Order: sequence, then C-alpha cells, then structure tokens
Amino acid sequence: MEQIIIRKAELKDLDVLFEFKQALVESERPFDTTLKPGPLYYYNIPELIEATDARVVVAEIDSKLIGCGYARIVDSKPYLKHPQHAHLGFMYVLPEHRGKGVNKLIINALKQWAQQQGITEIRLEVYAINTAALKAYEKVGFAPHMLTMRLGLADEKG
Repeated sequence: MEQIIIRKAELKDLDVLFEFKQALVESERPFDTTLKPGPLYYYNIPELIEATDARVVVAEIDSKLIGCGYARIVDSKPYLKHPQHAHLGFMYVLPEHRGKGVNKLIINALKQWAQQQGITEIRLEVYAINTAALKAYEKVGFAPHMLTMRLGLADEKG
C-alpha cells in the first residue's frame, strides 16, 4: 500500500495548490448556481501558509501532492461557549485518491494543530446536497449543525 505523508504546506507547493484550488471550485460548481463563471479565488493560499493563526497541510505520496486542507483560528460568535474555533477549508483530494482515507489524515493533522493552539471546536462548511462530502466529514466525526438557506430573488418568476 502507498504511504501517505501529511506535512505542513510550503510556498514551494503553490503551483500544485493553485491547481487544487481551481479543481475544488470546478467540483463545487454543480452544487452552487451562484458562483461566477471563470477562475475563482476563495483563499489567499500564500497568506494562509505564512499565517500564525492558520495551518495548511498537504498529503503526498512519493513526493507528489494528492490533497490539502487548512484550519484557521477565527473568533466565534459572542454568545457561544468557545471564544474561538478552527474553521476548516480548502479540503481537496485528487479524485483518483479518494476513498483511501486521505481526507481523514488531513483532518486529523488539522485537528491536532488546533488542539495545540488551545482550540476546542472545529467547524466547516459543506454544500447540503454534496452527499459524498457530507459522508466523508461524518465519517471523521463531524455532525450537521446549522443549515444555511437561500432565496435568489432574481431567480423568482412572477
């Protein structure tokens, strides 16, 4: 079996991470009709790599990047028990490596980093109709919490 290594991302990984970013956008387009056409930039990856309040990790096999994700410490709503939490994003695994536990390894590394920062809560966003992603996150312990709903007024006829 191939050995999957999880490590902190470095600036030298940017070319592949930019490819992953656009692949992630394209994989999410079917779930979100509100996304603009063309390349999108959800994250400032170099900034995340160098930030002290964030950790970007990559998964690799034989020195080839196959996945990534980040955790960033953010302030929680003032009415919540925890003053801060880690927000996960940029969760991506190459299609040919899905189902091998790569996502779990990435999340475990980010979870460990968050715990080292004194964080007690991790949150992420996922499209409600992305059943594959929902299952992957539930498999590692996440549970649905709040569903954001939308009504596109420009979409209404009448």
